[in-house]
Amino acid sequence: MSTYAPLVGLFVLAAGFALFSVTVAPFVGPRRYNHAKLQAYECGIEPVDQPLTGGRFPVKYFLTAMLFIVFDIEIVFLYPWAVANDALGLWGLGAMALFIGTVFIAFAYEWRRGGLEWD
Repeated sequence: MSTYAPLVGLFVLAAGFALFSVTVAPFVGPRRYNHAKLQAYECGIEPVDQPLTGGRFPVKYFLTAMLFIVFDIEIVFLYPWAVANDALGLWGLGAMALFIGTVFIAFAYEWRRGGLEWD
């Protein structure tokens, strides 16, 4: 049990600091209220009413999301392969070549649809 004492102490210290910060902040923090801070959005853009069915998102939004997913998945699989490259041998090289080819097809589709052009 004595090996866990520093860990328990760290959790108690963190909880105490969090509780202290939340309790003291309203008393010592600045109170500068203005009209912009009391609005729902502080970014300066006025909210627009959407119909009940919701607004339509531009295709660029989905292309950017797909591009992120393609490269995210690529990195998730490339890093462990690079670490264990010697142990996998020629079979691992072939499997990764097939995977990179598949990722390249998605990248070429994204490029063709204009997902890499930032307006």
